[in-house]
Amino acid sequence: MSSFEDADTEETVTCLQMTVYHPGHQQNGIFQSIRFFNREKLLSSEVVKFGRNSNTCHYMFRDKQVSRVQFSLQLFKKFDSSVLSFEIKNMSKKTNLIVDNKELGYLNKMDLPHKCLVRFGDYQFLMEKKDGESLEFFEIEFSLSTRPLLQENNWLPQKHIPECGSYSSCSTQNNSPIEMGENEW
Repeated sequence: MSSFEDADTEETVTCLQMTVYHPGHQQNGIFQSIRFFNREKLLSSEVVKFGRNSNTCHYMFRDKQVSRVQFSLQLFKKFDSSVLSFEIKNMSKKTNLIVDNKELGYLNKMDLPHKCLVRFGDYQFLMEKKDGESLEFFEIEFSLSTRPLLQENNWLPQKHIPECGSYSSCSTQNNSPIEMGENEW
């Protein structure tokens, strides 16, 4: 037998491709700790945290508006499935996370759709999962967009998350009764 026949079969690895956008990325160096266009291999058991704390976060944003730990991603496998999935959890007490049209408050989590737009403040992340076979490892690859992802991808949600972190707590609606004519709706 030749060494070619004895060689292990190389498994494909699940990869989360993340395109990131922030309007001040050039002036502020927000993403300077992220290595773009470079696949980083991580253990499947690892919880990947994103935020401004360099001691606890795998990926750091140099921005005081970002929570120490903003959100986390964790890999898991659904029952009766060989496909790996990601779960996203909002770790910020001050700012909600929007995944497509779903608003996640502090400690809320959900399965990450195969392709989705994740937003908080001025940050936008287009996340797309490429399936692989390995159960031991996964990869994350970042790319940088110079244009807003909402507009570039014709994404449906057009709401900006307010500085107070939630739409409901920033409401400026007047809750007193409004007088209307009989033909007005």
